[in-house]
Amino acid sequence: VYAPYKKELFWGFEGLGSWKSKDKNEEQKIQVVENDNNKRIVVSRSHLNEKVTQFISQYDSYQLMRMGSSLKLCCIADGKADIYPRLGPTSEWDIAAAQCIVEEAGGSVLEYKTNARLHYNKENILNPFFIVSS
Repeated sequence: VYAPYKKELFWGFEGLGSWKSKDKNEEQKIQVVENDNNKRIVVSRSHLNEKVTQFISQYDSYQLMRMGSSLKLCCIADGKADIYPRLGPTSEWDIAAAQCIVEEAGGSVLEYKTNARLHYNKENILNPFFIVSS
């Protein structure tokens, strides 16, 4: 997953972990960091709906960070955020690569209703609602 604005590249390999490089410089292994005190929650710039707002209300102390695309998942993999509730539509191609990066960094991408790991190559390419966490 490439973030042109920040010139950051994220990648992961099953069983080998996740990595980041900035400005084509040094590679850095990344890992999720769980923050219990003040949850760092990433949300979409354009999809903050009532369901997401209701989900966020369960936390007494939190910091909202808004960003687009699969970068929200990479932010969790890099230890800069704790949770990303996606309670709106996405397609498989929106997050598949970033899911690998999150999981190899120690995080999870789970279906909102069932807590099952998100799977791909389904007949319907729309993802169920999901929660990404450290």
